Amino acid sequence: MSAAQAPSAPPVSGAGQTPAPDWAANPRYDTVIRRRPTRSVRVGDVMVGSEHPVVVQSMINEDTLDVEGATAGIRRLHEAGCEIVRLTVPSLAHAKAVGEIRRRLGATYRPVPLVADVHHNGVRIALEVLDHVDKIRINPGLFVFEKPDPRRTEYTPEEFAAIGSRIRENLEPLVKALKAQGKPLRLGVNHGSLAERMLFTYGDTPLGMTESALEFIRLCDDLDYHDIVVSMKASRAPVMLAAYRMIADRMDAEGFRYPLHLGVTEAGDGDYGRIKSTAGIATLLAEGLGDTIRVSLTEAPEKEIPVCYSILQALGLRKTMVEYVACPSCGRTLFNLEEVLHKVRSATAHLTGLDIAVMGCIVNGPGEMADADYGYVGKTPGTISLYRGRDEIRRVPESEGVEALIALIREDGRWVDP
Repeated sequence: MSAAQAPSAPPVSGAGQTPAPDWAANPRYDTVIRRRPTRSVRVGDVMVGSEHPVVVQSMINEDTLDVEGATAGIRRLHEAGCEIVRLTVPSLAHAKAVGEIRRRLGATYRPVPLVADVHHNGVRIALEVLDHVDKIRINPGLFVFEKPDPRRTEYTPEEFAAIGSRIRENLEPLVKALKAQGKPLRLGVNHGSLAERMLFTYGDTPLGMTESALEFIRLCDDLDYHDIVVSMKASRAPVMLAAYRMIADRMDAEGFRYPLHLGVTEAGDGDYGRIKSTAGIATLLAEGLGDTIRVSLTEAPEKEIPVCYSILQALGLRKTMVEYVACPSCGRTLFNLEEVLHKVRSATAHLTGLDIAVMGCIVNGPGEMADADYGYVGKTPGTISLYRGRDEIRRVPESEGVEALIALIREDGRWVDP
């Protein structure tokens, strides 16, 4: 390596020299996520905002007119751990059906926080359904729907402003009704359904999405209404990431501390759908953005919920299940690691709030699992060492390892029967 290529020496403190930077003090290197401060918004009995745990939600795929099926779908989601459930309300008939769904939930199960999804000039529908739900979601791009004109080449400032006035006329009665009932509004911007005038003015871009959201946020602010949640969904993670970062910065600059609902829309199914959703949602959560999340899979809605909780647990934002620490296995492994991990998981997965490490050898054992509550480590061929934190508690034959682990957890008073 030449002198020009050699790395510079680390800075040294001393007389006449610049003090060395305190690397540990840089918030970029925090091990705890610092969430963006927001207002708190109540959705039924659930609070959304930076002072509360990140909330998990999803959406049923039953037709809301199918009262029995929709009620069952809401119940399945809620029992799976979904905390807020959305349902589509495309007509006045659907809005009336929501009232019956609400009554059935109360009579046969329990109240569940419900969100009505309203599109296409849906003010009358939103006002009709408002008594039966805890939150309304509108799409700014479709709220005052303008049929695209293929001959159009631009929007004049006068045309742009005229549509803005129509939006306010339609939004004002809804905002007043929401405010009177103390219920929130989600402004759900979608990259795939920006209004034509936004596309002509700002392009099919994160900036266009941001301006679309800000138009409605400012109108709500003019009406002194602030129970707002904002989402900026796109089917491509890079677009979604840029849009959420931009709206957070723009809102903060204007003093709008509204919570964010995160999601990659139309993520697909299987492993890729889960990875795509995680790439977008987890990235923003790690940056401190996001107060409620939905993973959008082309699968049964209740399959979205474990993905949401796994994302939150992996980032240390919520702890709702056992955290398993396990090495990937190598030539030093003293037992069938995959098989043993499966046995340990099967025996302990119903517990909550514990970290359990399963390590194949003593090399990866105590050091790599130092943060775990309990450790199951291959000590010598045929022998398992059980740890409580960093302390080895006992050694047992491999055939008795899982039972001995359960006994140790029970001794500590941390066991509950499944």
